[in-house]
Amino acid sequence: MSKLRVLDLFSGIGGFSLGLERTGGFETVAFCEIEEFPRKVLAKHWPEVPCYHDVTKLTGDILERDGIAVDVITGGFPCQDISTAGRQAGIGEGTRSGLWSEIVRLIGELQPRYVIVENVANLLSGPSEKRGGWFGRVLGDLAECGYDAEWENIPASALGAPHRRERVWLVAYPPKVRNAGKVLCDLDPKGHEGWASGASLLPSRIDGLAPPEGGYSLRFGDGFPDFMGELNGYGNAVVPQIPEMIGRSILEASA
Repeated sequence: MSKLRVLDLFSGIGGFSLGLERTGGFETVAFCEIEEFPRKVLAKHWPEVPCYHDVTKLTGDILERDGIAVDVITGGFPCQDISTAGRQAGIGEGTRSGLWSEIVRLIGELQPRYVIVENVANLLSGPSEKRGGWFGRVLGDLAECGYDAEWENIPASALGAPHRRERVWLVAYPPKVRNAGKVLCDLDPKGHEGWASGASLLPSRIDGLAPPEGGYSLRFGDGFPDFMGELNGYGNAVVPQIPEMIGRSILEASA
């Protein structure tokens, strides 16, 4: 069986692609990421994979021109406007979380076999004045594209991480995809071997930037902004073991 070709949107430092490629059944063929530091990380670890800059300018025609065919679209679209810690502005036009519409547009143009989406758990329940309205919009958009969907709230702690980090994970597919409806119902985090209980998400040091003795301060140009850029990259990343687990389930369902 040939590998499923992945278009990784809102790529960050590549957590989606790292997890999916660890299954042996997925291959990332293109990234799309606008922030400078994550783009450097992607270039280091996937030097042969093109990285597009602006999701609002990426089209199916551009990908076809560049010889890129897609089986899977992934994306953890911005959460700032739907997180409980954010502005609660929603996913309408003009909000950062409204970039969800760019995923929808590319689904319509590319018609992938699978779509895998991640976001904060509050996507399921918000907004406060119309509970479930945001997620209803997501499901409605997918239905208009001709896609069924299933979803699950999978916290990082379910795979042994030392923090909860609740996230909603959604897998969508056209009804014609055989056995696709088994993907999330067959997940078994307890049986996943990729993460020892209590393992840290962060490395003991970040390559090329060992903290100075006594830690960091905000003074005297000691490199703190660069370090914060890296921490933001890690903090915004998906936990790779979860897309790996989902990817293995997709492969089993489509075997």
